[in-house]
Amino acid sequence: MPRSIAIDGPAGAGKSTIAKKVSARLEFIYLDTGAMYRTVALKAIKSEIDTNNQQELALMMDNLNITISHDNNLQKIYLDGVDVSEAIRTAEVSVGASNVAVFPEVRLKMVELQRRIAADKDVVMDGRDIGSYVLPNADLKIFLTASVEERARRRYEELIQKGQTVSLEQVRDEMLFRDNNDSSRAFAPLKKVPDAIEIDSTKLCIDEVVDKILYFYENYSNISKS
Repeated sequence: MPRSIAIDGPAGAGKSTIAKKVSARLEFIYLDTGAMYRTVALKAIKSEIDTNNQQELALMMDNLNITISHDNNLQKIYLDGVDVSEAIRTAEVSVGASNVAVFPEVRLKMVELQRRIAADKDVVMDGRDIGSYVLPNADLKIFLTASVEERARRRYEELIQKGQTVSLEQVRDEMLFRDNNDSSRAFAPLKKVPDAIEIDSTKLCIDEVVDKILYFYENYSNISKS
């Protein structure tokens, strides 16, 4: 039976970086669900659709073609046959992704694809509602967080390294906006479920977080209890 680890948490907590390393160590598939919502947002932006317009987004979803490939634990995501793995990593798309993610029409389609992948592959999946909604029976659930100052600093440095022109204040404000959006949405909001293990990564390096998750997987997951 396929095994699964769910890693949830707010924007900039390091979920993607950590999930990639955990999946590589376990030889699982890594699935970046946030990239899927970013791709929806990119499609809307390119189509000149307001990412807050539920009606137009619902119509757009009927003609949305998203495919995902994995090669040596590297996920690539395609929109209408075009690789958009880098194009979805802008500040504008980040805000758009948080906007589109509040709508059930968007989430239901993305969750269907996420569950389909997890049904026949060992996965480490990260996002906002993996443990609470997408994979409620995951073998291990992690809630990864960090202070907003640290999360903003990490994201700011990431964007600067990619050549984007942003200010730390702008990144922090957008992060707070996303936190509020993700936590307050009516459908499948960001939340820590009772059976998730919380890890605060503010003062931890990447490898320390990875080691903690692997320890919890080996000692506290449903796999180890069965």
